[in-house]
Parts: sequence; C-alpha cells; structure tokens
Amino acid sequence: MSFPSAVSDGRRIAVMDVGKTNAKVVVVDAATGTEVASRSTQNRVAKDGPYPHYDVEALWAFFVDTLTIFARSPGFDAISVTAHGAAAALLGDNDLAMPVIDYEHVYPDEVRAAYAALRPDFAETRSPLLSGGLNVGAQIHYQKTQFPAEFSAAKTIVTYAQYWVWRLTGIAVNEVTSLGCHTDLWNPQAGEYSSLVDTLELRRLMAPIRSAFDRIGDLREPLATRIGMAKPIPIYCGIHDSNASLLPHLITRTSPFSVVSTGTWVVAFAVGGRLDQLDPARDTLANVDAYGKAVPSARFMGGREFDLLTGGSTFEPDADTLDQVIREQFMILPGIVQGSGPYPAHEPVRVNDESRSAPEQNAAASLYTALMTNTCLELIGAAGPTIVEGPFSRNRTYLAALRSLTAREVIASPGSTGTSLGAALLAGARRPLEPVSDYVAPLGGSFDIYARNWRDNVERQ
Repeated sequence: MSFPSAVSDGRRIAVMDVGKTNAKVVVVDAATGTEVASRSTQNRVAKDGPYPHYDVEALWAFFVDTLTIFARSPGFDAISVTAHGAAAALLGDNDLAMPVIDYEHVYPDEVRAAYAALRPDFAETRSPLLSGGLNVGAQIHYQKTQFPAEFSAAKTIVTYAQYWVWRLTGIAVNEVTSLGCHTDLWNPQAGEYSSLVDTLELRRLMAPIRSAFDRIGDLREPLATRIGMAKPIPIYCGIHDSNASLLPHLITRTSPFSVVSTGTWVVAFAVGGRLDQLDPARDTLANVDAYGKAVPSARFMGGREFDLLTGGSTFEPDADTLDQVIREQFMILPGIVQGSGPYPAHEPVRVNDESRSAPEQNAAASLYTALMTNTCLELIGAAGPTIVEGPFSRNRTYLAALRSLTAREVIASPGSTGTSLGAALLAGARRPLEPVSDYVAPLGGSFDIYARNWRDNVERQ
C-alpha cells in the first residue's frame, strides 16, 4: 500500500482495476489526475466447480476491505471501474447464475468446432476466432450448451467491468468498450449487437447499454455504511482496461498516434490506422473506444511471455550486456504463448542461447517484446508517436528498441498504469499536463542487423 506525504483537498476518485494477473484499487486526485493511494492483490483462478473461474468473492473481499481503508484516508468521492476483457457474468436473481469463466480455459474440440461454425464472419465483427474463451461468444456458447440447467437460471448478462458496477449499485448494465473487445457479440461498424446475439438467443438477457461516462447510481446500502461512507458515492459505468489506457490520449492528442497498453497483454491501438487491412489470422481486430468508434488494434500476450522468458527476474541489462546480446545474435523467436498474437502457430525458438545470464535473458526478452510490438503496429497501419503505458514504459531496452524499429517518437507514459487515469476520467478527473519526458534514443546500427535477422528467421519458421 502506498500513500503520499501530502494530498490536496480536492475531489478524489477510487478506481477498481481488475487485471488478468492482478487487481487493485487506486485513488486518483481529480484536479491533477495523479495517483494518491494504491493497493493490489493477485487475481486467482479457482479450479473447483464446473470449469476454471475467477475467484470473484476473494476479489470482492479485497475491494471492500481496501475501500474501507481508503474511506478513512485519503478519502474518495466517487468510484469508477476498469477490467480486462474476454469476460462476462451471467446473473441470476440475486447472484451469479454460473461462475465467471477463466478465458484461458480450453473447450473440447467438438464444442470449439460447433462454435466456429455459427460465429459471424470477421467482416461483420472485426473479431478474430481466438483460442479458449478469448471470444466471449465462445464462453457463452460453451456455458449454454454444456451446462443447460445452470444456464437456464441466468436472467441477465453483463460485461466484466459492469459486473463490479452491479455489485456496487445493484444495477445491471453493459458498455461498448467491453462488448467490442473481440467478443464476437458486437458489430463495430454498425454500433450494435452482432447477429451472434440472436443466433445464441441472448438478446433478452443482455443488460441495457450505457455510456462508459454515465453515472449508473450510488453505492448501495448497506455496503456504503459498511465501508464507512456518510455521503452518497456515485458509481460510474466503467471501461475495458486497454481502452482506459487509450482514453486520456483520445482527449488530448490529434490523429495519427498509437498507444501500446502493456500488462499481461500488450495491446496496440492505431488511432488513424487502417481497418481495411486487419488480418484475423494474426490477432488484429477492431476495438471500440469510449466514444463508440472502431480503432484498429493488435495484441499478443507480451507480459506473460516476458515473465516466462525471464523467470520473473528483474535483472536489467547494462549497455555492455545489451551490446553483447545484439552482437552474438542471442534472440528469441515467437511464439512463447501460442494461439494468439501475430504468429499464433509458430513454435518458440531460441537462437544462440547457450549459458545466458539473467541480464542477458532480460535483454533478449526485451528485444523480443519490442520486435513483436513493432510487428503489431505495422499490421494495423500505425503512424505518428507511440505512447507506451504500463510496466513496459519502465523498460528502457524495450523503449529504445521500439524507437529504432518504428523510426518514430516513443513516449513512456508515467505512473504505474494508464488504466487508472482513464477510468478516473469517466468520473470527472482531469488529464494531467504532459510531463517533460526523457528522450528515448534509438539503439545503434548493430540492432538494425539483429532486427533484420530476427525477421528473416521468423519468416523461415
């Protein structure tokens, strides 16, 4: 938990931020857009029940405990929510009708084949067919066909961020950034549900759609009393986490530019990019921003891959180590996590990897992640500056490599995550003035050779 030594007397917004790996509550000062308190926990997948699912009760206990602590200090005046995509909650009369399924759960072959046969074309949804439950439509099809008795108890379907809004307010709503993130349920060009909603006979179950900026209601009783709030606390509709990272830049920048939101996933948005060149076989898609507009996007599981490659080590390379890795052509070829990203069917390969130290592993993993990010940006027609949000904004090797690969300005966004600020903007926070950023210099010419060799190796895979 972290608190500042001094906090302004202005309005504050608590943001519940549910990532795939971790969840946290952040308090944002509305006048400055800065974080003034933060507390986090691991997001655990439970293995009991009909299928692997998120332990929402453990998360709820964490949220209530943290909101109670933050109600005392530093205090907050509103709550906004952001959550990862590829998740939906099936509500019964007063609780979940079925557990919220882990999107990494892989369904039987016959179930996947049946879903592939009925899902809409990419031209309608701009949503590629993905592995496991990364398409929310695939999740719901699996729940409906494999557990019909339990599914029959479902009265309402809500997207994941809005599930937490429902727990705070008792009001069920949906929202377009979560509906539009590769669910197969949304037609981004038409701005309405896709044909899949009627194919699966879900329309009567879908909660009303509200804007991410809407105030849905106030913190319900007796929860408000339990947390220690003596005044009404407005709850805002909430937003998909990668779109939360994009929102501050939509407000303050002009097209074209790109935002790379990093965490478990690396998601690239190309504002002003090209929807007509999206390739469903390479995990490019249209996300839908907070204003309902389709944005060309691409993604790969970069944070997960980086952790697997480094064993969680934080040994950052010095300049000599990085030069050695580049000179000796120690490189990693995709894909570490298969089934998604621009090379979903490639087997991972390590080139010249004999007896490498932890800093060398970190250097190669950082270069690999930058090369994959650049591939994603190229696939969606990115132009203009590239803003990097999240953990990779602190990885200097990654930033310098990305600067070399794109030959465009790279801006490392400050703060622990852009998602918290984006969600706080929904509730009236201000976008802080862009700070003076250190210039991200490109790597030397030897990296250009390394990058060409990496591409050649990948094409031969």
